[in-house]
Amino acid sequence: MGLRESKKLAAWRAIRTAALELFEERGFEAVSVEEIAAAANVSPRTFFNYFASKEAVVFDQDPEQREHWRALMADRPADEPLWDSLTAILVGFNQLLGDRIPLQRRLKDRSPALAQSSWEVVGEQFLADLREWTTSRTPEGDPMPAALKLNVALAAQNTAYQTWGPDEPFDGYLERLKCCLRQAGAGTASTPSSASNS
Repeated sequence: MGLRESKKLAAWRAIRTAALELFEERGFEAVSVEEIAAAANVSPRTFFNYFASKEAVVFDQDPEQREHWRALMADRPADEPLWDSLTAILVGFNQLLGDRIPLQRRLKDRSPALAQSSWEVVGEQFLADLREWTTSRTPEGDPMPAALKLNVALAAQNTAYQTWGPDEPFDGYLERLKCCLRQAGAGTASTPSSASNS
């Protein structure tokens, strides 16, 4: 990483740290972008150079984590069943976020705006990379079975998150995630290779 990239990453982290501290202290709705910028010693314009919104501060992943989740994808054996690969990737990715997901959950519990937010727990960049990886593992022809498995796996993850009790530890969430993926995987084991006409 060059000097310019290092400075940008340091600024990104400084803004996020300032924002999360304010959110924890005062609540998500009570904190403005201007207050976050002031706490991070940047301008509101600079804030929006790094984050699209206040919600993005909560859900965007640290840029350096991208190489870690890409490694999770690259490490899956080429002949491994797609569902097994998706399960390993999602569990591994969530483990990477063990210090962030509990904080996201606390903020969502306390904030009506965040509770109603459509932001994914895993973040847009990870989703884009995962979809690209899934496409690369899909044989030419009918892409429907692979797309279905990916969407079911993501739904299983969201179910684990939504049913995770406020007082339940992070390890409890991971167990829920594994359980949901196992149950969902049982339903995708015999996914037809193409849609049938009836």
